[in-house]
Parts: sequence; C-alpha cells; structure tokens
Amino acid sequence: MNKKRKLGRGVAVVGAGMSKFDMFDNRDSKDLFIEAFNQMLASVDKGVDPRNIDALYLGNFTNDFFVQQSHWSAIISDAIGLVPRPATRTEGACASSGLAFREGVFAIASGFYDIVLVGGVEDMSKRSTREVAEGLALAAIPYERKSGFTFPGVFGAIATAYFEKYGACRKHLMNVTIKSHNNAPLNPKAQYKSSIREIMDAKIERIRTRGDSIPEWSDEIDFLSDPGANPAIAWPLHLFDCCPISDGAGCLLLVGEEMARSFTDDPLYVVGLGQGSGRGLHAAEDLTTFEATRSAAREAYRMADLGPEDIQVAEVHDCFSIAELIHIEDLGFFKPGEGYKAVEEGLTRLDGPRPINTSGGLKCKGHPVGATGAAQLIEIWEQLRNKAGKRQVQGGNLRIGAAHNLGGTGGTCTFTILERR
Repeated sequence: MNKKRKLGRGVAVVGAGMSKFDMFDNRDSKDLFIEAFNQMLASVDKGVDPRNIDALYLGNFTNDFFVQQSHWSAIISDAIGLVPRPATRTEGACASSGLAFREGVFAIASGFYDIVLVGGVEDMSKRSTREVAEGLALAAIPYERKSGFTFPGVFGAIATAYFEKYGACRKHLMNVTIKSHNNAPLNPKAQYKSSIREIMDAKIERIRTRGDSIPEWSDEIDFLSDPGANPAIAWPLHLFDCCPISDGAGCLLLVGEEMARSFTDDPLYVVGLGQGSGRGLHAAEDLTTFEATRSAAREAYRMADLGPEDIQVAEVHDCFSIAELIHIEDLGFFKPGEGYKAVEEGLTRLDGPRPINTSGGLKCKGHPVGATGAAQLIEIWEQLRNKAGKRQVQGGNLRIGAAHNLGGTGGTCTFTILERR
C-alpha cells in the first residue's frame, strides 16, 4: 500500500459531454449516450474524427434489471458508430463509470491505445420507486440484502452513527441539502432546478391558492424540519436528504499526453488515480468512514505528489446528504467530525474556500448510477477549464480538481485527480 504508483505514459482529457439528467418517458440509453457523445465531439476544440477512437469503456450498473437488457457496451458502440472497435462494460455499482475512466487511462498508459472513449449510462425511470430500490439493492452485499437493507436504510444507519459519535443533528444534513439545491439551478444539465427557498415559496403559494392555513416556515430550515413537507424515509434521513431516480449519460475523450495539444490548447492531465475496496456494513470497524475511500485517496494523492489541501474543487458521491459529510472527511478536506461544521460555516459553498459538488451533486444534478462517475469528472473538466457558466468557481485560476465515486455500501471507490497546466 505504500508503493507510489505511476503511469507508464501520461494521459490527458481533451473532450467531454453529457446528456440532460432527468426522468424521460420517451428516451432510452442509446438516445442519452448519443446526446452525450455528440456534445463531447463538439467540445474538442481542434476537432476529432470518431473513426480514430481506438476503444470504448462504458460504465453501466444494472440496465439488465432496469430495462431488461444487457450487453450495453456493444449496443452503445453500434449506436455511436464505433463498431467493430472493442467495447468493454465496467460494473462497480454506482462507481461503474469511475472504473470505466480508470480502465481507459490504463489502456492508453500501456501504449496499447492512443485515443479512448470512456463514459457511462443508466436508464432507471422505467421502473417504479419500489423496483428501483430493489435494483439498487443488488449492489449491497448478500448479508445486507437478506437483512432487508435498502440504501436509505444503510445511510440512515450511517447518519445515526455519525450523530452519536460527533454530536451532529438533522439540521447539519439540511445545510448540505440547501447548498446542493442552491448550486443545481446554475447547472443546465441538472435534474432539479429549484433552491429549497424556491420550493418552499412555491408550496406556500399553492397552499394560499387553496385557501388553507399557511405554515409558519420562516426559512429553509423550518421548511425541511416539517415532516409534512419533508417526510421521513429512513430516520434520520428525510425526503430531501435523498438523491432522485435519474436517467442520463456522460462521456470523456482520453488521449496520450504527447498528443493532447493536437486536440485542444487546454487539456487536463490525469495526475492522480486511486481505487479501493471495502467490507460490508456489518463488518465495518466504524460506520462513520469508508475504508475504500481512504485507500483510494491515499493512492491518488501519493501518485500525484499532492495532498487534500491542494484540491481546489471536488465532486464527491453525495447519494444522501450524510454521505457528503463522510466523504469530505475521508478525503482529508476536513478532520473527522469537522465536516458538518465546515458546511455550516459555508466553507464548501460555491463561493467558499473549498467548493464541493458545484454541479449540484448526485442529490440535485441527479444520479443515473452508471453515468455518475463520468458526470463528476465532466464537472471537474468544466470547472478547471473555466467553462462552468453561472456556477463557475471564482477567485483565481483553478488548476487542480478531483472526483470521488463510491459504489454499493462502500465496496468500491475511485478517486481521480485532474490538473490543468
């Protein structure tokens, strides 16, 4: 574990694109990935001929269950015109496209390929909420599934342990939710388009229109504290602590480092790459940390010769509000038990010193599970290249960003550090 990893050949990101994230009645995985692919092609400043792409690595968790169709790497390769080039599907639960990115990096670093497309897709909305919960639970370990745990229950247990250990409370989860909902309306690809204040005001107006008694909500915390407006899902998690059911796709174009500037004058370079695995929830020594995250972070920081203090902007896997608090501590951005205080103080806001989930995160951007890792990296691509529009982090030239992608109940994690030079 102490060995410093390095790539045999440098790898750069020269293009990226993603579909809108939402629930679509009339669009499938092929439609969504084609949208992302076309946007990726348009993002390559100096152009790219798709016929020069050597291979595809595609993350997809379980369209097998959601749409009763497997073999998505070949299907997507055909849809975007890459046949007969090799296409490989990676599966690591919600970290599936984080793994696809990693495999694409290795393929180029080995010298075997020069230009690789990586990405992910998931089509979840064609199933009921109960069925989606059942499909996602396939990522839990057998013991957890037999015990009846679904993911809200898992992260509810984690939140309870965190509260007990560090003295946090539901209000601190609400602070994460409010931040995420403030960022998402600035992202044209995000599933949720309203801040908590806007949602609260709209609900008040509907109540007023009906002639009913107006609730006494003075601010967002009051609104989120009302179980009528924000019902419990798995205590202490409530509705607004949970990410939505989503459909979507994203992809990035990777090339050998020495080729990068023939595609763009502004490439990003892969400087840190880490992956870790973790034990099931019942075997974890501490429910307030993920060993897979800590291992992946150590590996990536060591490879990059960087530390947590060097990361200027990060996307972390906030499938539930409590998850963001755990991750920003495990990644070393804040000390254990200090994450909730950092959020409360505004340190992770868009205008704070350590912006986290500028995209709106999984919580509000959406979480089409196989596409999430790619989407996180795309947000870092846009932020570091000063292309993030209204949500662009200000206050200086961004140079280093990172994406953290977690799968299952912490069983798989990737952590990737990108640098703009």
